[in-house]
Amino acid sequence: MTTTDPAHARRAGNPRPRHHRVQEFLQPFHTLRNRLIATSLVVVALPIAGVAIALVYQERGAVLVEKEKKLYAITRILDSELGPGFDAYLAGVPGGWDNREAAIRRLSERLTPLTDRVAAAEPGIGVGYYVRRLDAIVTYGPSRDYAYTIGRSIPADHPGREVMALNQPRVTEGSLVRGSILNAMRPIERKGQVIGYVWANETTEAIGLQQRLTYLAAVATALFGFGVAFVLVWVMSHRLAREVDVVVDGLEAMETDLRYRIPPLRDELGVVVDAINGMAKALLDARSLTENILSSVADGIVAVDHRGVVTAINPAAQKLYEVTAEQALGRPYRDLFTSNRTHSALLDTLDSGRTNVGVAVELTRGEHTFKVDASASVLRDGDGRPIGAVVVLKDVSERDRLMVQVMRADRLAALGELTAGIAHEIRNPLTSIRGFLQYLQDCESIEEWRHYGPLIIREVDSLNHIVGELLAFGRPRPPQIDSIDIGELVRETAFLARGRSDAQVAVKLEPGLPGIEGDREALKQAILNLLINAIQALPQGGHVEIAVAAVDAGLVSIAVCDDGVGISPENLAKVFDPFFSTKASGTGLGLAMVHRIVDAHAGTISIDSHIGEGTTVEIRLPIRCPRPDQTSDPAP
Repeated sequence: MTTTDPAHARRAGNPRPRHHRVQEFLQPFHTLRNRLIATSLVVVALPIAGVAIALVYQERGAVLVEKEKKLYAITRILDSELGPGFDAYLAGVPGGWDNREAAIRRLSERLTPLTDRVAAAEPGIGVGYYVRRLDAIVTYGPSRDYAYTIGRSIPADHPGREVMALNQPRVTEGSLVRGSILNAMRPIERKGQVIGYVWANETTEAIGLQQRLTYLAAVATALFGFGVAFVLVWVMSHRLAREVDVVVDGLEAMETDLRYRIPPLRDELGVVVDAINGMAKALLDARSLTENILSSVADGIVAVDHRGVVTAINPAAQKLYEVTAEQALGRPYRDLFTSNRTHSALLDTLDSGRTNVGVAVELTRGEHTFKVDASASVLRDGDGRPIGAVVVLKDVSERDRLMVQVMRADRLAALGELTAGIAHEIRNPLTSIRGFLQYLQDCESIEEWRHYGPLIIREVDSLNHIVGELLAFGRPRPPQIDSIDIGELVRETAFLARGRSDAQVAVKLEPGLPGIEGDREALKQAILNLLINAIQALPQGGHVEIAVAAVDAGLVSIAVCDDGVGISPENLAKVFDPFFSTKASGTGLGLAMVHRIVDAHAGTISIDSHIGEGTTVEIRLPIRCPRPDQTSDPAP
């Protein structure tokens, strides 16, 4: 069977069809390469833009800091050039400070050359002095531009007044005499008195021009970096997209042929390709292994999808159903095997999601009928979602035949042991009776007959007791179910057991015990037998405890514990066998009878014993005992 593989065509060197290129052109973001380019450009552009913005704001701040430092330095120069103060410049002025106009004129004449010289050294800078005593500007350089301000007072809200009042330098930005400026002001202090202030300012227009130049430089740098990044991303994405196409084409080829291998690539994609090739080989090996295992398994295995269509069937199932793989695969399971009932386990699991284990069914093949155990479970994918079901069919016909033979052999062996036990138990009294009769046959003394007669009668009674217990064990009467106060029954039985021995018998009852249903006399006999066995196993000074408690699942526990000699491990498995006893005078039917009574009440009995430590026998009885006339329908 041949198929046309577009990925194979591209690998052979055929160009991509024209309509594909047009579609990629019209839908640029539907390809990995273009998405990679767009994503990379966004990833590159955002940091570049962020850095550019940060640089602009940082440079703006740096320019302002630099301007403030320069202006403060100029104010310090002007302050130092003033010397001891304004008084030295007013010598010879008629009226001195009292002649305000003359004082302003003299200070302007003396200080204007200084401020003009400083202003000329720093183009764009405005400097001057303000005299607090005269409340007037005495100089403002360059004087060619600002001589008109000499003699003016500053407004009441002018920052200079705050500088003089607080005796602290200050930088302000706002609209003053020169317009919008950055103004640095320093108080002039002489002999502990603030006599005025000196300033140096620069227009914000000049500062803004410098900042705009910085902004343009940052934008140009960002655009250059973005262009370089675009070229690099374009080249790298083209190369990466080409390599990704190789991987995609290889994966498409592997969908139909796991033996195909993707050509090796460089860098991380090379590692990815190696991993994909390795997983494909592992999957191929696993598929081959699974197929080999299914072919080798002796049990029949059939798998279906969620629609009930057969997706897998191994040779054992083909032989069991007498079909071939071609006849079964792709067809509904129900249509293939409607003549058999095995489909119920599989389809029930498929419909309900419930696991079926060990469902016994029969398969008819010709004139022969085979017994099959069917176990069905849900098939799930890697995410745990159900995708179908599988059934395992085990032919148990031979096993059942062998089990019947084994059970027959076990019954014969048990019958042999029972016969041997009966013969042993009866032989001893018969031997004693025969010996007494032989002795009395030649004896003429009435006294001898009177002496040995009761012994013979006791041996006959012993035989009768053995035969009675054997009949009771072999033909037990059905339990007479009635409501029982289990606590009262245990206390009564314990009282009877105490009368047979000097042993200490303690009763421990859980408060609030529920009443149970059962045969009072039969349970009383079973508990009494356990107590008697426990008492007989006690050394001198021992004691027995019988504890009753309610346990979960609607059961009542009756535990008889003693600190006697215990039972050896090799005898534990035999204690419930008829005629097995470790006591010289025991018949071996007591525990067997207890087991029979507990079984009749749908209960369980267990025994735990350790040599020299004692024995615990626990009976668990249901609170609601099934009636003898109650029957249950077999499971479908």
